[in-house]
Amino acid sequence: MTTPRSTDPATTGVLPVDQYVAALPRKRMAAGVLFRDKADRVLLVEPSYKPNWEIPGGVVEADEAPWAAAHREVLEELGWHRPPGRLLVVDYVRPQDGRPEGMVFVFDGGVLADGDTAAMVFADGEILSAGFHTLDETVGKVMPLLADRLGAALDAAREGVTVLCEQGRRIT
Repeated sequence: MTTPRSTDPATTGVLPVDQYVAALPRKRMAAGVLFRDKADRVLLVEPSYKPNWEIPGGVVEADEAPWAAAHREVLEELGWHRPPGRLLVVDYVRPQDGRPEGMVFVFDGGVLADGDTAAMVFADGEILSAGFHTLDETVGKVMPLLADRLGAALDAAREGVTVLCEQGRRIT
């Protein structure tokens, strides 16, 4: 005769860790950096692989912190070894266009000096160009979701706060 062990899920109602973790929902994550100039224009990069412009940043890889991803992406896209500053935006993005829901983090890259952009290196062909744009100018270059998020990020930088967004729109 066998007796149930205290770790048996049928007895305890507790799943083993691997089964519990496998059943958890997954979210995609992305991280970007908001760089601006003295006129409060934002730095946008022109990717080679899609029509819309972006801020420097990208997907957070497995086992990577969002701030580490932001740092890595700035290095890969611009050739700059600059750790990101404080967190400006946390944005919850609902599922859309076949993509699962996600979280987007925007970090402060600070105000760049006139000569900083001359040090950009587009090494791997991922980025074609970069430049500063007013918030109004970004509307025709970026996806609407990013345009809204950029407005929230600029406000957060001016106010010295971190803001929460949903679909790019500020909720706090």
